[in-house]
Amino acid sequence: MLLNASARERIREIYPRSQLSLQLSQAVRSMSATLRMKNPRSALANHGWAFAAVWIGTNALIATGLAVTNLSAQEAAAGRADQSIEVQTQFAPGVVTVIPPAPDPKETFDGPLTLQSIIDAHPEISWNTGDHPENAPHFDPRSRTLQEMLKQVVLRREIFCLEFSFKPLRQIYLDIPRPDGRMQRKLVHYMVYRVRYRGGDLRPAADDLNTPIYRRIESVSYNSRRFFPMMVLEDHETGKKFTDRILPTAMKRIAIREQISTRLHNSVDISTVKIPRTKDEDAPGVWGVATWVDVDPNLDFFSVNVFGLTNAFQQDGEGADAPYRRKALILNFYRPGDSMDPTSDRVRFGVPAYDDPTEQAYLLKKYGQRERLDYRWSFR
Repeated sequence: MLLNASARERIREIYPRSQLSLQLSQAVRSMSATLRMKNPRSALANHGWAFAAVWIGTNALIATGLAVTNLSAQEAAAGRADQSIEVQTQFAPGVVTVIPPAPDPKETFDGPLTLQSIIDAHPEISWNTGDHPENAPHFDPRSRTLQEMLKQVVLRREIFCLEFSFKPLRQIYLDIPRPDGRMQRKLVHYMVYRVRYRGGDLRPAADDLNTPIYRRIESVSYNSRRFFPMMVLEDHETGKKFTDRILPTAMKRIAIREQISTRLHNSVDISTVKIPRTKDEDAPGVWGVATWVDVDPNLDFFSVNVFGLTNAFQQDGEGADAPYRRKALILNFYRPGDSMDPTSDRVRFGVPAYDDPTEQAYLLKKYGQRERLDYRWSFR
């Protein structure tokens, strides 16, 4: 049995030379005496020491080798957490489209607003009393009253924005489970994407905390952020919208097809992952996939609305009935093809260009744009 140098050193540590020699000598004497008593003239008795040495030495080496192997396995298991690394697939230039974060300083505040709901709920703060002529204070200006200050409120907040990258949107036929437990083969539209946190969050800054007058915007960064996505595919031909649907049976197939060697998240479990801050252009980021089913196979012009990349929002008006609009990344796509063999059709990123101004204006109207843009940020 052949052992390398490290194994031989380990054998010497486990079985010292003197102890191993003593065990071999005792075993040889015992076997030789037994053989002579049974057959004194036997050649086996005369050379029994040789067979005994080989037999005992072989078993000792085997036992020692197993001990060394088990010990090496334990050491490897103990250090596996430190030695293992995660290697991701490096794609060729142009395969992954990167959309840089676009935070806007104007998104850090709203106002001035009139908090009419508070004024209506507390009429006692008004100056409509007979003690003050023209309902104004005696010495201070009217703008210093609480009622007037509630009409000029500026709400400030901190905003962040994540970097979004994606591979070309593709189609695949998969078996989708139905409510009755059976499987149904359907055409699935999917988009594999990556998110990274670059830092650079924006927030209003006060030069003097005792006099909170916000005259500048400062940039801050944190160790990590989380991503709570919602992907909506909007068909510009029919006006229908399709929300991303979670398909556990599709994750492995898509990961193999798109050569994603790391874990691929859906739109729910990706929110449990902390996205670390990084400035490295080769940082792996966190990968996810959005899937849509029951989309018209004759789809030509459509967009994907990506919500959750930023916490910026707008409110139309005031009160409970005033709707909130979230900032979304709008990705425009078009697919020249038909319903025959849709998986072989290539989905192109951006708005197609036409030489005819009339056709171009008609197409831009479908996308809701005034000019050709591959992507844009919008409040929806």
